[in-house]
Amino acid sequence: MFKIIKNLTKKEILFIFLSIILIVCQVWLDLKIPDYMSEITKLVQTEGSKIEDIIFNGGIMILCSLGSLASAFIIGYLAAYVGTSFEKNLRKKVFTKVGSFSMEEIKNFSTSSLITRNTNDITQIKMFIVMGIQMLAKAPIMALMAIMKIAGKEWNFSLITIIGVAIIMILNLVIILIAIPKFKKIQKLTDNLNEITRENLKGIRVVRAYNAEDYSLKKFSKANNELTNTHLFTGKIMALMMPTMTAVMNGLSLAIYLVGASMINDAIGLDKLTIFSDMVVFTSYAIQVIMSFMMLTVLFIIYPRASVSMKRINEVLDTKPKIKYGTVNKNTNLKGIVEFKNVSFKYPDAENYILENINFKANKGETIAIIGSTGSGKSTLVNLIPRFYDATEGSILIDGVDIKDMEEKYLNDKLGYISQKAFLFKGTIKDNISFGTKNNKKIKKDFDTALDIAKASEFVNKLPKKMNSNIAQSGNNISGGQKQRISIARAIARKPEIYIFDDAFSALDYKTDYELRTNLNKYTKDSTKFIVSSRIGTIKDADQIIVLEEGKMVGIGKHKELLKTCKVYREIAESQLTKEEINNAWT
Repeated sequence: MFKIIKNLTKKEILFIFLSIILIVCQVWLDLKIPDYMSEITKLVQTEGSKIEDIIFNGGIMILCSLGSLASAFIIGYLAAYVGTSFEKNLRKKVFTKVGSFSMEEIKNFSTSSLITRNTNDITQIKMFIVMGIQMLAKAPIMALMAIMKIAGKEWNFSLITIIGVAIIMILNLVIILIAIPKFKKIQKLTDNLNEITRENLKGIRVVRAYNAEDYSLKKFSKANNELTNTHLFTGKIMALMMPTMTAVMNGLSLAIYLVGASMINDAIGLDKLTIFSDMVVFTSYAIQVIMSFMMLTVLFIIYPRASVSMKRINEVLDTKPKIKYGTVNKNTNLKGIVEFKNVSFKYPDAENYILENINFKANKGETIAIIGSTGSGKSTLVNLIPRFYDATEGSILIDGVDIKDMEEKYLNDKLGYISQKAFLFKGTIKDNISFGTKNNKKIKKDFDTALDIAKASEFVNKLPKKMNSNIAQSGNNISGGQKQRISIARAIARKPEIYIFDDAFSALDYKTDYELRTNLNKYTKDSTKFIVSSRIGTIKDADQIIVLEEGKMVGIGKHKELLKTCKVYREIAESQLTKEEINNAWT
């Protein structure tokens, strides 16, 4: 809890202190009302009392009530501001922290869990802070001041109040012990439900194609019912609290009146008036004490779930990214040179290496192709360059500098990355292309050039709004090939030293593939290019072709050389090319 509180800003802390001051004023005003009520009671029952005195005391009661109301209004505003501001800042911190995670940390949490933590969990914490400012401070202040008021009065009344408080505290303790484990379970079940929903929405086409709606519904219903039943259980437990609190409060008032009536019956003369007055005042103060504990009860309802949420948020904020960046941020005399030195890699907690002893050097302007069977480590190899993962052994140099020594921004500015699965952001085509440029500012001519090279202008210019046409989330309103071409245009507009095409031509037909690569070779002749592909036709003109099998380099060279020297490459070629094409390559 205290780790979360540390995220409060100075302004928010100031508002909390102002709230506490106002709460003291509000409680003082609330507790003055019974004093004037007692005075009015005495005046009413005393012969010769003046109506003006009664009206005066009544007027003071009204002023106290209005002052308490104004204080409550301001406290509510300050609490709402602190809660909302804290929620905004904490959500930003979590979002920024997640943005610094490598793929390893993201997989440890899961995407659905991170979404839940940044939405539902932070909302739970905000609710606790808003209620806490108004109640956590008010309850002990009210209880203390009320107890001071009733101290020294009839012990019979005090004993009844103590019994009422004890009942409430025991009930709260029992409920908390039962509720906290269930609230922990609720957050995990919410993660699970979000994950199932997200998976079903992403795979809706497959679900429909395989008539698996019933299967998906059963899977969802199981998770939904488990979450619902857990909510119902905690709801039933919490539903007992307020009626019980009300019963205790009413029982306390009744007990005070019964004892008071008995005492008045046994009293003589003016003692009856004093006892009656004390009984009225004590009842008001005793209810204030009980109300204090009722406020704490409300917090006890919220706190278990908020405490679980705080723990989950702290897990994110306390996670230290394993990938740390250096301080190098100045260009060297070299440009576009990438070198792998004895690089090996295995995923965290895995036993077997995905890549073993990779050695090669890519010079400025060269095209390096990587080919191999499924699972051979092609994508993993190029994903080590932008440091999505770090090499387990060995080193990767760019322009003679180890990438681990580079600043993050400096490294990323050198790269133009096109992922295996093309991803577009919600917005316009122009927004998506400018996303990859420095400061997101480029003239229209640069965008047109990028679209032309990526063979994307053909369909973009046919759209009603052209580059200002809208792109749905993840680019779901355009085809896979169109998404790939816009992704490539985004990288081209960036004008990087090094391009990484991770199977970025797979959704293109052979003609578009050939024309796009021809354009790239002309426009990016001074840039180093890494191309991961399963197509021989896409990579046969590369300056170097790296052949991978089970994570090992089994061949490196040009197309013609590998047909002669590398058995694995030849087998891949024979599965894709005609004998005539292979024989022509020999000559």
